[in-house]
Amino acid sequence: MKIATVGVHVLDTHVIGIAGIPDGSEGQLVETIRFSPAGTAGGTAVVLARLGAEVASYGAVGDDPIAASLLAMLAAEGVSVDGLVRKADQQTSASVIPVRPNGDRPAWHCIGANGAFTLDDLDLAALDGITHLHLGGPEFLGGPAAGELLAHARSIGATTSVDVLAPGDPDLLAWIADALPHTDYLLPNDEQVLGFTGAASLEEGARALVAAGAGCVAVTQGAKGALVVTADDVVEVPAYAIEVVDTTGCGDAFSAGFLRGLSLGRDLRGAAELGCAAAAHVAQGLGTDHGSYTLESVEEFARSTPAR
Repeated sequence: MKIATVGVHVLDTHVIGIAGIPDGSEGQLVETIRFSPAGTAGGTAVVLARLGAEVASYGAVGDDPIAASLLAMLAAEGVSVDGLVRKADQQTSASVIPVRPNGDRPAWHCIGANGAFTLDDLDLAALDGITHLHLGGPEFLGGPAAGELLAHARSIGATTSVDVLAPGDPDLLAWIADALPHTDYLLPNDEQVLGFTGAASLEEGARALVAAGAGCVAVTQGAKGALVVTADDVVEVPAYAIEVVDTTGCGDAFSAGFLRGLSLGRDLRGAAELGCAAAAHVAQGLGTDHGSYTLESVEEFARSTPAR
């Protein structure tokens, strides 16, 4: 699997043990503060690399210390970062995620350079030889440009996938509609599907997205697992029974596991099981780079851990 992950790259700062925002200029001790590479392209790239894929990332970062940290962390995972362009007039995208004792995780986010990335920043010739292109955050490019990129990927024999970052909204779906006919696998969460379509059920909403052009819609459902829908099939896969620490990055991990499973010749159920297993591992720590895991260890986890 030789994959280009294109789009949103973020440096996350996780803060564990937040009881509330201190009054005035008072301070507060917390349990942990940790950085991790993230984003619908960046986070997915990390998990794909750990699962044995050859990964190159494309997008935009600033010319700042945040970029230096993010690029170093991606490169340390084996992700090629030559395709991440520097935008001197932008800061690198970053989030601060305070995780409350009950697991709630509000966030402060700066869009930064992700909002300045365009197709002009990507040398299409650099994509020659890829087997797959994953576009994280098509809303930043807009539907026509996203469709152009995905169509090019298909023209050179690559499979395409898309993960949307923004919350579900019918207007956003209209904004990226031109990308859907060139999307082999659409990877939204349950709230996005219902928000995009106004459907009464996830299956109905996923079928509407297939009707809009996506070849397959694989929906994450949090603790319920995943639902995979094509024109001919509906497959539901449960999540694994684990103790959750933080769910940040779980959607990116599912995308990576699902796509990696398909590249290994697994059917939709087997790919979704690998996606849920990758997400379960990430949920047990902070960030997509939590701990040390490989394709083999994630597969062993899936065999030995019961479903919910």
